Amino acid sequence: MNEQRPRRDGGKRYREQGDYGDRNRARSSQAVRRPARVQPARRVAYGVIAAVREDEAFANLLLPQRIDRAGLDAKDAALATELTYGTLRRHGFYDRVIELAAHRPVGEIDAPLLDVLRLGAHQLLATRVAPHAAVDESVSLAREVGSRSTAGFANAVLRTIGRADAEAWLVEVLAGVRDEDERLAIEHSHPLWIVRALRRALAAAEREAELPELLAADNAAPRVSLTALPGLLERAELPGTPTPLSPVGVRAEGGDPARLPQVRDGRVRVQDEGSQLAALALSRARPVEPGERWLDLCAGPGGKAALLAAEAAVGGAALLANEVVPARAELVRRALVALPDPPEVLAGDGRDFGESHPQEFDRIMLDAPCTGLGALRRRPEARWRKQPGDLPGLTGLQDQLAESAVRALKPGGLLAYVTCSPHVAETRGVLRGLLKRHPELEQLDTAAVLNQVTGGSLETAEEGGAVQLWPHSDGTDAMFIALLRRTA
Repeated sequence: MNEQRPRRDGGKRYREQGDYGDRNRARSSQAVRRPARVQPARRVAYGVIAAVREDEAFANLLLPQRIDRAGLDAKDAALATELTYGTLRRHGFYDRVIELAAHRPVGEIDAPLLDVLRLGAHQLLATRVAPHAAVDESVSLAREVGSRSTAGFANAVLRTIGRADAEAWLVEVLAGVRDEDERLAIEHSHPLWIVRALRRALAAAEREAELPELLAADNAAPRVSLTALPGLLERAELPGTPTPLSPVGVRAEGGDPARLPQVRDGRVRVQDEGSQLAALALSRARPVEPGERWLDLCAGPGGKAALLAAEAAVGGAALLANEVVPARAELVRRALVALPDPPEVLAGDGRDFGESHPQEFDRIMLDAPCTGLGALRRRPEARWRKQPGDLPGLTGLQDQLAESAVRALKPGGLLAYVTCSPHVAETRGVLRGLLKRHPELEQLDTAAVLNQVTGGSLETAEEGGAVQLWPHSDGTDAMFIALLRRTA
């Protein structure tokens, strides 16, 4: 480890005297007198980070729009993506560094300025951006969101941060921390409650020792995967490498996948390999009988619905999609537009579906709303938005949706219960309760089904044959997949 230690004396003098002293006063005033031009990539990153904070925007949806609006080339788009996602993922760690460098709690720093400092800290501690560029352009951003004194403060804090590397700051931040989970939470920039929840999930699968690997995987940029919709396109027609697990997936080579003509016309979807496997577990659990009716109960935004609809069409079945939020229902309709006979999409509450459509469907996909702890690498801001108090409401909703799905399922029909979360309450807990309430349901060996689908061996079997995928070992989002059959 680098033995360099952070120097924070300047920050203390700034607090006590209102300045750094003669030498640092000159640096600060010079930075104010000579504004640096803020590069478009950094401006886009800051704008998205601010929108995430102010408007609860979703970075993965907003960032592509801002990149397109700014007309960034591939190089700048990649920089904007790294700066945005990296800052959002690790801002918990950066906040601790900022507090040490500024000698004040982050709660006492104006929110727009704090966004600037987080973005600057990420450039200094986790990228190859030249330190002078990171500081100068951050100071310019600080001037835009505040004042001359704001810019001077940003200059002082970031120069202090830049005097040591990330390893040295980690040693400083961890000083006095004795609890292992708290140490991991700081080191990997996760809320403590999520670290403990992930530990319990891994322990339930007898894989608790893998927790540091899982947390590190949450902070790694995921590979972009594409789905070639069966019957519309063969994956061999796409540029990229075939995915190791999904038979319909390709790992994109780079660049913006939205620019591919096959993505624009809807024959190809940008979709994580874990989501592909969740849909294929249901569609390929057994041969499709012509005339079957399938249901995607919570279909938004439409990725699984598109793959299921394509699989159903190949086998002579038909899909009905449902989504409670009208705007998301419209996204589902757009996802299905490439199919020759697009399925019907309803906008309704899935909890009422069992009463209005009793025992109508041969296969039902229930991708239940959840905490999303399995997609933290893809949705960087989600870890800071979710709270332990969200769980009771979510598990209650999951129970209600599962009840509705069972009522809508034909005798002999298949139900896929799926969450993008490994939390034991949302996975094993909901599944155990559903099986207890419904003795007519039997759990299938989902691992065996997916082994046939993938042509390989999945070391992810849960109790009863369910499957829990993991980012660090499977290269997918942490999808939980359980197949159930309603007996006659």
